Amino acid sequence: MKSRHLRMGIGFVPIFEANGVQAAQMVIRPGGREGGPDNRHRGADQWLFVAEGQGVAIVEGARRALKPGSLLLIERGERHEIRATGRTPLKTVNFYSPPAYTPDGDERPAGKP
Repeated sequence: MKSRHLRMGIGFVPIFEANGVQAAQMVIRPGGREGGPDNRHRGADQWLFVAEGQGVAIVEGARRALKPGSLLLIERGERHEIRATGRTPLKTVNFYSPPAYTPDGDERPAGKP
């Protein structure tokens, strides 16, 4: 069993991985964003769950509102950006299959464990 209490500080932090899936937390300051028109994960699907805050996801040009309880699947290769639009930080828990980041938060090359 693996377990970790999430402190949800600003930024992106890989948590741990098992059985080909990686968990990470991401917190974006109000008015901030992660990603952009060229951001995509060539080797992994990303599941994004909103724990707190308000935001918008722009995936392949389509916009989706984000609020607590929102679950979004960004499929491998889809260009995407996540924006915090509320007055408080946007706090998300993300899952990547297969793992997309090193423990230090650097993106892995597509298909590399």
